[in-house]
Amino acid sequence: MKTTTAREMLQCVRETGLSLPEVMLRREWELNETPRETVYEKLGTAYRIMREAVEDSLREPHRTMGGLIGGEAIRLRELREQGKNLCGETVSRAVCYAMGVLEVSASMGLIVAAPTAGASGVLPGVLIALQQRYDLPEQAMLDALLTASAVGAVIAENAGISGAAGGCQAEVGTASAMAAAAAVQLMGGSPEQCFTAAGFAIQNLLGLVCDPIAGLVEAPCQARNAVGASNALVSAELALAGIRGAVPFDEVVDAMRQVGHSLPESLRETALGGIAATPAACSLAEKIGCHGCG
Repeated sequence: MKTTTAREMLQCVRETGLSLPEVMLRREWELNETPRETVYEKLGTAYRIMREAVEDSLREPHRTMGGLIGGEAIRLRELREQGKNLCGETVSRAVCYAMGVLEVSASMGLIVAAPTAGASGVLPGVLIALQQRYDLPEQAMLDALLTASAVGAVIAENAGISGAAGGCQAEVGTASAMAAAAAVQLMGGSPEQCFTAAGFAIQNLLGLVCDPIAGLVEAPCQARNAVGASNALVSAELALAGIRGAVPFDEVVDAMRQVGHSLPESLRETALGGIAATPAACSLAEKIGCHGCG
């Protein structure tokens, strides 16, 4: 069963009557002979790590490698508890959790790279916020991870998920697309709507550059995880409302690849351009003993 594009996956759904998570389980068996029980066991472990990373970030601020971030998730939680958050409850929680996981990652804590460490907050932020909001069962969360993996597999196969190769659109953009599809799955949307949401998410972040200050995955990476999470929820809501994308998901991914290849080297994780090359960022890099400014 060849399933390296969204079109092929949706064709498989139509021909077999399987759900998108079931298609991914079948794909895993055909590619690696991994039984579904093993897949679910590993997904359960991954989701537990995601949840623990969120909880860890809310206990106390972490000392990150560069000291550029720390304590943001706690501040966001306090703002929400005071009733001063501007976003709704679900979005506020997703943003808070996404930033928290990135803080854990930057302090060498245990996270799930979904799809990368630099974008590791987006998917758990969205999933855990939705589970809390709607009291969703654990099995639903694991199936949502399978749907997210469908999107991630298509992008990895046809565009790439490396910031060094395609900018932050390849990392946070992919994570946001995965989270958008997972959110649609959780809310009972169709497989077509899952890919529609993923397409919206990528389009909204197309061309996002990778310009980490001092070459560290801290700033502006953490805030972009928050944006990726909120963008995923917005994209999912559009799709669930029946709004159709003007461009098929596979063509969006093709555009993503082309844009990524067009980005100059200075905007692909080298810390030689963008925010990383501003005077303030260069001063911070010098203070912490890192280099990279152009």
